[in-house]
Formats: sequence, C-alpha cells, structure tokens
Amino acid sequence: MSKVEHDQGRLVELLQNGDQQALAELFALHTARLHNLISMRLDKRVASRVDVDDVLQEVFLDASDRIHHYMNEHSGSIYVWLRLIAMQTIANVHRRHLGTKMRDAKRERSIHQAQPPSAASASLALQLLGQLTSPSQVAMREETAVRIERAIEGMSALDQEVLRLRHFEQLSNTEIAEVLDINKKAASIRYVRALKRLKHILEELDIE
Repeated sequence: MSKVEHDQGRLVELLQNGDQQALAELFALHTARLHNLISMRLDKRVASRVDVDDVLQEVFLDASDRIHHYMNEHSGSIYVWLRLIAMQTIANVHRRHLGTKMRDAKRERSIHQAQPPSAASASLALQLLGQLTSPSQVAMREETAVRIERAIEGMSALDQEVLRLRHFEQLSNTEIAEVLDINKKAASIRYVRALKRLKHILEELDIE
C-alpha cells in the first residue's frame, strides 16, 4: 500500500467518525488530479474566462455540502466521488456561461469535421505526443498534435473516455471500472481495445 493510499484510508476513517477537517485533508490529497480534470474538461470558450482554481473551490464547497451522501450512500473510492462532484460542477459552469450554445456547439461538431478539437482531445493528444514523438520530431509537434487530436475524435466516445481516464486522469483500472460502472476486467479489456484502435488510426496517419 502506498503512502497516499494509507493516508487516504486513515482520513476516510476519521471522516466516518465525524472529523469534518478530514474532508479538507482528503481534498488536498487529490487537488492536483482534480485540477488536471477541470483543465481538461472545461470548454475552451469557458476556460478563457473562468479560473480553474475558482472551479476547484466550488467543487470543494459542493463536496462539503454533500458529504453526507458519500457517508450514507457511496461505498467506493473517495476520489471517484470527488471526481463526480467535479464533473457536475463543470457541467453547471458550462450551463451558466454557455446555456443553449452548448447544444449548438455539439451539433456543429457532428456536422462539420473542420471544427476545432475539444479541450479534452487536445489535452490527451499533448499527453500522448510525449510518448509517440522522438526528439528529432520536435519541430513537427504542433502539426502532429493536431493530427492526433483528429485521430482521437474519430474514435467512439467510450474509447475516447477510457483513454482520457487512463492516460490523462491516470485512474487505475479499479477507478475506471467504478466511473464507467463496469467490472474491473471489462475496464481493462476496454482500455486495451481502445489503445489498439488508436494505434491503428495513428499508423494510418503515418504517426509513429
């Protein structure tokens, strides 16, 4: 068991015994992961005028207000629960800033292939680029990143999500299974299949 897992287990136990400060300490353990999540999932139009730290603060306040739900109804990972709160908060931020424009943007992306890739695809592309590009190809990174973004957006929504959860959010198979509401073995199979599909697409684009 890692130190983080040990500390998390101890803090969850304290929280269950009524120690409210334990939630703040648990949140601090996962702040970096939640910050990355928010940075990736925020729509580009919103990210230009909303500070990630402000969204993170809203997530903590929402979690504090709803901690009794975790204590009484949730038996899984505390991080997966915090992630769920973060995703709901992001959705609320999008609604406040975009409203009906959200539906219009989704419809446009499905019709016009030239639409800019989503922030999530762009973030994942940059993360993968570090693994798929050699030092001699640095000058081509920007062009290659765009091609990878297009490749990712050409995959099914579930395959995209599995890759984001594993590579960008760095969730474990157990956490991915909980997020997707499938068993651990199915989550592992989904990841392997998604990775193979991405590799096949990249080979067709001649990206090595």
